[in-house]
Amino acid sequence: MSENFVTHLECGLTGEADYEAGVVHGLSRAGRPLLVRYNLDGVKAATSRDEVWARPGGFWKWRELLPVKRGENIVSLGEDDTPLLTCSKLAANRQITGEIIIKDEGRLPTGSFKARGLALAVAMAKELGLTKLAMPTNGNAGAAMSAYATSCGIESYIFAPDDTPEANLSEIQLMGGKIWRVNGLINDCGKIVGDGKEKMGWFDLSTLKEPYRIEGKKTMGLELAAQLGWQVPDVIFYPTGGGTGLIGMWKAFDEMEQLGWIGSKRPRMVAVQATGCAPIVKAYEEGAKHAELWQNAHTYAAGIRVPVAVGDFLILNAVRDSGGFAIAVDDDAIEDARQEIGTVEGIMVCPEGAATYAAYLAALDDGRVKKDEQVMLFNCGNGIKYEMPLATASLDITNPVDYSAIANA
Repeated sequence: MSENFVTHLECGLTGEADYEAGVVHGLSRAGRPLLVRYNLDGVKAATSRDEVWARPGGFWKWRELLPVKRGENIVSLGEDDTPLLTCSKLAANRQITGEIIIKDEGRLPTGSFKARGLALAVAMAKELGLTKLAMPTNGNAGAAMSAYATSCGIESYIFAPDDTPEANLSEIQLMGGKIWRVNGLINDCGKIVGDGKEKMGWFDLSTLKEPYRIEGKKTMGLELAAQLGWQVPDVIFYPTGGGTGLIGMWKAFDEMEQLGWIGSKRPRMVAVQATGCAPIVKAYEEGAKHAELWQNAHTYAAGIRVPVAVGDFLILNAVRDSGGFAIAVDDDAIEDARQEIGTVEGIMVCPEGAATYAAYLAALDDGRVKKDEQVMLFNCGNGIKYEMPLATASLDITNPVDYSAIANA
């Protein structure tokens, strides 16, 4: 591992910067997320963007901008850079002159973008001597934590709403995680984790309740800029539950500008939620700094069914500072988008990823995005983990095959 450039941590809300690097931290004294800060002048003197980008694939290439000090604490399951998929057929069908690009995070280990944040968080847990980790999950985060924790001998305790997709629950079990179904939502699961800290001696790895998942998710922004020739798209549509990735990318763009790796242009950041669970959208529309707990949250896009987010203000700050917005789409629109992407482009996306395309179409209709803009849609997970439309057509080999019916199907 090269020289580590972490200087300290600071509270994302108050800016208090007296949090020492290299020791265990949860939330700040204000009960809000901590952000890792770096000696960026030191990074600039030590390496260049082209040198970093030329390293072998995977987000660990960005090591000067990551918090792990010792190479032996890196926890890897074979990560690689995720592809940018240009959707020219979707654009042509809808007379769109700009580019629609999907960044397919479903290619990462455990099949989702949660691998980025959890690889970093588990590596830091290893480096700091933690032996038991716990978290609430809507599915993919728990799968990632269980896999990375198991790979380095750390125990993982995971609590999920009882209607979490079965594939996720089975994956957690298979990857060595200790998993419990809970008859509640993810915030109810989070209360179990928080209340059990003293009794169980585990560390709470909930979204944004420790500082390092942001640093892992930050690599999406670093990687994206490099893939676009050190440019950024006009608009990023991001499926937003806890919002770690949106916050992380916004942080990455700031760090890259300070390093001289990109210019001052920023993408408009769009937080995409479902109409059945849209606390960030409500707060954005009301001009609020924080989001209220969303009551009776429901959507089949389980990953964005997060009724309350501890980093709500950081999401809202990034959206507003970028000139972006928050938008909600309903489940029917999400499923229509998923099927359109699949049948037109041959790309399998998860419901949360499909929500970004549904939101993009809605934003085109209301004029918040123009047809000539380059937009980036984040597909956060592998679509094969989720229920898909049934194939119902069949043939009976005891009867003649009606090829005309096949041709007209």
